[in-house]
Parts: sequence; structure tokens; C-alpha cells
Amino acid sequence: MIDKLSDVLSKMFDFSTTASLLSYPFVQQAVLAAAMLGLLAGAIGPLIISRQMSFAVHGTSELSLTGAAAALLAGVGVGLGAIVGSVIAAVLFGVLGTKARERDSVIAVVLSFGLGLSVLFLWLGPDRAGSKFSLLTGQVVSVGYSGLALLMTCTVLVLAVLAVVYRPLLFASSDPEVASARGVPVRTLSVVFAVMLGITAAFGVQIVGALLVLALLITPAAAAAQLTANPVRATVLAVVFAEIAAVGGILLSLAPGVPVSTFVTTISFLIYLICRVAGPRRRRAARAR
Repeated sequence: MIDKLSDVLSKMFDFSTTASLLSYPFVQQAVLAAAMLGLLAGAIGPLIISRQMSFAVHGTSELSLTGAAAALLAGVGVGLGAIVGSVIAAVLFGVLGTKARERDSVIAVVLSFGLGLSVLFLWLGPDRAGSKFSLLTGQVVSVGYSGLALLMTCTVLVLAVLAVVYRPLLFASSDPEVASARGVPVRTLSVVFAVMLGITAAFGVQIVGALLVLALLITPAAAAAQLTANPVRATVLAVVFAEIAAVGGILLSLAPGVPVSTFVTTISFLIYLICRVAGPRRRRAARAR
């Protein structure tokens, strides 16, 4: 075990091997897919934190597994199945869990039912252990041109919708009762945000897997929140942190051949720890001036 770990560490910084692997089209596609996912996750992450929907992200990503497993059973695109599963789950969370006190129980109820279906679909599906395992841990190198085109289309669509609804959505996230009293369509915005969250989570599953998608959707935004309370600055920082984690995770995983999710989650966690230490120091220094 120790020998294997030391071999991984020695290969991790073998930049010549990494550079040679970057010449392959499937690796370039993986890096581009990770960059787009980092952009999506960073843009939507601070709103997830503001709306206190971290558990919903977990539930949505887990239920993308249900859609992907159903697609695997039906013999259709796993990526499209993951999107459908995530969006259905996110909309259910958005519609049924509008009240904060009901949100966690609604997510738990839907999540348990969806995971039960996942087990059934995976059991009924073809005996492809690699495909089933990648649904849990991610397999970004299998994105392909069709998956990349779908990801690019959805990235543009989600960012365009987010740009249109950002201000009222931020208002509704910060103080839903006041926003509702002033005529902001809080319920509609909840559903729209749920759909955007579902799409983002579905693509996150393809890269880091259903079990670890929180590393990109939550951790960078949580790290940014340690440094600033300004929503625009927090979004910019979250995008930067998510890009470092997603793209950096792929680059570090190339030479040793370790699953991408290992490095993505580690980089995200290290960024959070650094921000957790730097944030209070920065605030104390600002108060001392």
C-alpha cells in the first residue's frame, strides 16, 4: 500500500507525462468539460449557500444516479439520463420544499425513494461494473464530443437564465418573505433555480460522481464566503476556486491514473481550509485599521 502511494505521488508531478497525455483529444475534451463545470458550479454555488440548499445538492446529485441508471438500463445516453433525473429531483425539491422547515424532510423522502429505484435499475441493467462504478465516482475522460456539446449548450443556457434572474433570485434567496411581499415570484424562481441546480449537478456527476459532487458545487462557494460577504465577489471567487479544483484535479490525475474525484475533492478541501484561516485574519486586520 505504501509503495503504491509513493508511486502515485512520484507520478503526480511527472509533468512530461502529463504534457504528452494532453495531446490526446479525449483528455482535451475532459479538461474543457471540467472548465465549463467549474464555471457553472462557481456561478451557482453562492446561491446554494445563500438558500441553505446544500442537502438539496446532495439529494439532486444522488438522484441523477437514478436517471443515469435508468438510461443505462434503457440503453440510451447516460449523460442525458442523469440530467433528466437531476432536474426531476430538483423540481420536486423546489415545489415541495418551499418552506424551510419542510425542506430537509422532503429531500429525505424523495431521496430514499429515488435511491431505491437506482438499486433496482442497476440490478436489472447490463453487467457493466465499470459503467456502474463511474456513476458513483465519475469518469470525465468518457465525455466525448456529444457529451461536450451537450455540456456546452447547457452551460450557455444556465448562465443566460442566471444572468436574467440573478437580482430577483438573490433577493428571494436573502429574504424570501420580504421579496414575496414586494411581488417577487419566489415560488417560480425556486423552480427555475432548481432546474439550473439539477442540470449543474448532473454534469458534476459525470466528472466527480454522484457521491462527491458537493466538492464542486458547495466547497468553492463555502470557501469564498469565508473571504467576502459581497455576493458578486463571492461568485467570482467561487468560480476561480471551482476552476482550480476541477481543472487542477484532472491535470494531477493524468500521470498516476488515479480517479479524478480524489484530486478534485482534495484541492477543494485545501482551498476551503486556507480560506477558513485567512478569512478571520483578514477581518481582524480590517477592524484594526
